[in-house]
Amino acid sequence: MDFYIKSGSPEKQRTACVVVPIFSGKKLSRPAARLDEASDGGIRKFLKRGDIRGDKGELAWIYGLENSYAERVLLVGCGAERDVNPAVFRELCETVAKALDNSGATEAFSYLTAVDSRHIDPMQMVRDTVVHFEMALYRFDDYKTDVKTSSRPLKRLAIGVQRRRDLAVAEASMREGKGMALGMIVARDLGNQPPNVCHPSYLASQAELLRKTYPSLELEILDEEDMTELGMGAFMAVSRGSDQPGKLICIKHLNAPDPHEKPVVLVGKGITFDTGGISIKPSAAMDEMKYDMGGAASVFGVITACAELQLPVNVIGVVAAAENMPSGGASRPGDIVKTLSGQTVEILNTDAEGRLVLCDALTWVDRFNPAAVIDIATLTGACIIALGHHVSGMVTNSPSLGRELFHAGQATYDRVWELPLYEEYTDQLKSNFADMANIGGRPAGTITAGAFLSKFTSDYRWAHIDIAGTAWKSGEAKGATGRPVPLLLEFIFKRLRSAE
Repeated sequence: MDFYIKSGSPEKQRTACVVVPIFSGKKLSRPAARLDEASDGGIRKFLKRGDIRGDKGELAWIYGLENSYAERVLLVGCGAERDVNPAVFRELCETVAKALDNSGATEAFSYLTAVDSRHIDPMQMVRDTVVHFEMALYRFDDYKTDVKTSSRPLKRLAIGVQRRRDLAVAEASMREGKGMALGMIVARDLGNQPPNVCHPSYLASQAELLRKTYPSLELEILDEEDMTELGMGAFMAVSRGSDQPGKLICIKHLNAPDPHEKPVVLVGKGITFDTGGISIKPSAAMDEMKYDMGGAASVFGVITACAELQLPVNVIGVVAAAENMPSGGASRPGDIVKTLSGQTVEILNTDAEGRLVLCDALTWVDRFNPAAVIDIATLTGACIIALGHHVSGMVTNSPSLGRELFHAGQATYDRVWELPLYEEYTDQLKSNFADMANIGGRPAGTITAGAFLSKFTSDYRWAHIDIAGTAWKSGEAKGATGRPVPLLLEFIFKRLRSAE
């Protein structure tokens, strides 16, 4: 969909639809008041009929409003103006996007940003408009033979700003929104692919395609022979159970003005299907284990956005791609493996495989002398028990990095919550036969998983984001969410802003 920024009075917009907010008690926003004035009270006369009161999510169409060039006006109830926050704004955008897409209006002019709220500023609303409209209209129909779509879908949206002097800032915000939306679409498309298509070699082919699309990117792919030679015993303990060979995929976006600038390194768990291995999972909802590569998908999304926006920053994305299967070559509970770091691990549960591929990847990325390393993984069901499906879990060895990620999450409403990483949790990983076990029992499962990874990240600033509860939705809305692409991109945007 095409987006553009525009200023001007709503009654003068030659468009299929002008979208204006109203608030509880039939209070008019500035654009609605302007339309009302131009139409000799046409908006207030309409409101007297009682079709809409301004409650959150209400919609009402006005056709042929006097002295307006627009074919139709869409009134959007926003509730109390002071209560509009990022979550409410997302709901409003999604509701309006779907209504417009079904209305026959192929283009529209939106004044949804004309909300005076202490919770969200106009430029954030500009960016969020792009993201939420794209997400509301996202479809994954690659494998459907009878696809029903709108005969006249929404194709263009103008985002209105009140003052001409805000045009340049709004353009920059819109650009960020386009990057976030693109990154989320890439992540959702990858996550929604079926596991018989999306295996480690498929992810490697997508990395090759990405490099062809953006020639500035650099690509390195390690196969199983390379990883065995390096000594990635933990990674191979997972990968050798599948007929699909594992891959370690490294995509570099090196575009900082200073070529020696330390990169931000993103490491994504890419388990393209997780049966649990010998410690096999229950069959119910096992199809959703295709989403166990959600961390890898988010890395692809962020790197794509960085390349598309040509961000002047060094970002390296690493994907640890493998399939966890219960074959005769699979690891057994009780096996002991040697990691790339030289430390040994007793595998007590083969369904705790994500940390095994990640630990070798986290050791490998130390070669880049990183400014920070962030790993993203659908790592533990315990994270869903702790935080539900609203917030991602986080552990970190760097309070400052944790604060940066927390604030980036607040700004995008793609939130994270830090969990403690005390020494007592590491003690739960003690093994009688190896340097550590790969699980620490049922208590604090998300934290002990992070504690395990922390043993391989002591040489740099590191944060682990557990997206087990946020990477996909189940039920009627089943599908990948594209999270935490907004969080990670905002983290990068904030670093760029602070450097200006």
